[in-house]
Amino acid sequence: MNDVAHVWYCAFSKSQSKLPEFELLLSKDEKKRAANFKFKKDRNSYIISRGILRALLGSYLGLSPTEIEFEYTSYGKPYLSHNPLNFNVSHSGDMAAFAFFLESEIGVDIEKIKDDFDALELARHFFSKNEIESLEKQPRAELSRAFYRCWTRKESIIKAEGSGLSFPLNKFTVSLDNDHQATLAATDWEATEKSKWSLFSFVPQEHYIMAIATRKKNTTVQYFNWHTIQV
Repeated sequence: MNDVAHVWYCAFSKSQSKLPEFELLLSKDEKKRAANFKFKKDRNSYIISRGILRALLGSYLGLSPTEIEFEYTSYGKPYLSHNPLNFNVSHSGDMAAFAFFLESEIGVDIEKIKDDFDALELARHFFSKNEIESLEKQPRAELSRAFYRCWTRKESIIKAEGSGLSFPLNKFTVSLDNDHQATLAATDWEATEKSKWSLFSFVPQEHYIMAIATRKKNTTVQYFNWHTIQV
């Protein structure tokens, strides 16, 4: 996996039949957390995503999925203690994404594309000046999709950076004009910072978009559909 990040994705609706199997892989704390979800849909999504994460980590590390022990940062981000494998998880709607990388921290964000909100109004609260100007030039029919291109890319960078919501979204700029090409265009705190990152965009299925960020130049990404290549 040197210089190559692996990104897996799944649909919760296609994984319901294996829910009991995934639940068996969870720790006591994870089972307790699952039981605390108010809605069945959210509970099932949590069990499936944690089960798949454990299965994938177990495959990469040569361990039983039940042997995986997570530590958590002060921002609640899980990680493996004394292990160089970095990972990140995201979910939205019916889909989840799992990213793995040895060379640096990695961030992934997946979003279901919706159009039931004022994209420009929200962007003006969180995005950089250049991003807002780019959104304002978008055709109305493309506005929501362009917003999510921008949002997923910014979120993936923040998740890889690791400091959570305290990291200001308007202090860096990403491209948002293309589903399949992503660029970190500017970093306000240090002009050369943008050259240290790799940023990717991917469409796993219709109405969804994801972004992946690593703080390592010249990274490449391989994508895997959990439902066709299960470990």
